[in-house]
Amino acid sequence: MSDTGNANQDKSKLSYEDVLKDAATTVAEFEEDETLSRKVQNWLHATPSAVPMFVLLVAVLVFGLILGGKFFSPFALTLILQQVMIVGITASAQTLVILTAGIDLSVGAIMVFSSVIMGQFTFRYGIPVEISIAIGLMAGAGMGFINGVLVAYMKLPPFIVTLGTWQIFLAANFLYSSNETIRSQEIAEAAPALQLFGEKFGIGGAVFTYGAVAMLVIVLALAYVLRSTAWGRHVYAVGDDPEAAELAGVKVKNVLVQVYCLAGLICAFAGWALIGRIGSVSPTSGQNANIEAITAVAIGGISLFGGRGSILGALAGGLIVGVFSLGLRMIGTDPQWTYLLIGALIIFAVAVDQWIRKGTA
Repeated sequence: MSDTGNANQDKSKLSYEDVLKDAATTVAEFEEDETLSRKVQNWLHATPSAVPMFVLLVAVLVFGLILGGKFFSPFALTLILQQVMIVGITASAQTLVILTAGIDLSVGAIMVFSSVIMGQFTFRYGIPVEISIAIGLMAGAGMGFINGVLVAYMKLPPFIVTLGTWQIFLAANFLYSSNETIRSQEIAEAAPALQLFGEKFGIGGAVFTYGAVAMLVIVLALAYVLRSTAWGRHVYAVGDDPEAAELAGVKVKNVLVQVYCLAGLICAFAGWALIGRIGSVSPTSGQNANIEAITAVAIGGISLFGGRGSILGALAGGLIVGVFSLGLRMIGTDPQWTYLLIGALIIFAVAVDQWIRKGTA
């Protein structure tokens, strides 16, 4: 009996040890998988523009395979830059604000109102065009300053503030301009400098506009400032945790005002580029600029919760929209497919952002 009991105990013991080994193996495999997942999340957190750049590359390759040399021609590829130059500039302004965990719904209204000011000061008051452009740029910065003060010092929610100023700036735009358009021919004859960013130049088979070049310069300059200067690090710090940034010596209120002010200035510059793009000064132009800028930022991997993202990603987001729009148009599909795909990309981008935040929290 005792021998039989000992044998059963040995079997039970071995079985228990085997269970422990199996459990340890399972835990090790789980930890290995978790580590790999965490590594991917950390890498995406460190390089937020990776996903939109990958999506952009895939989109270009897919349309290139479908359309062949027609899509890969220098003219077609540079046409995308021309089409997205306004979105790219306004998305740059929107990126700065969203990095601080805010949002600016007034970017389109600031852009259009600034362009109207440039045109009206030139043609209504006879002020030299260079001075009129400078006044328009200062007006854009002033509108951004108003947003910044209301958000930073009055501590009002950015969404509500810019929703209100969007309506105010838009109404002021229509009232001031009397809803009148300054025609392209008038501008070309009397103030061609207003159309500067619509002028084209060729390099080989590629056709560029000065506006597209300006967009790239703005994006690259802001990318350097955000990555390599103390001010840029302060912007990220404010968006990540304003209280911690304050304790670390960052003047949070000043940074917020500066960000909104700079965003307004960039939007005013977009207004100047808009005149070149459409040829005229129209108070009704740029109606979808707000949505297009936010779309580019969301697809570009900029965290809508602030503190994470790359302005190069916002540019990639704008280019993705341009590639889909041009590619589907060249294929001959219904334009509604563009909205469907862009909507899916927005949801995908936000889902990826949430996954990254959970993994790095």
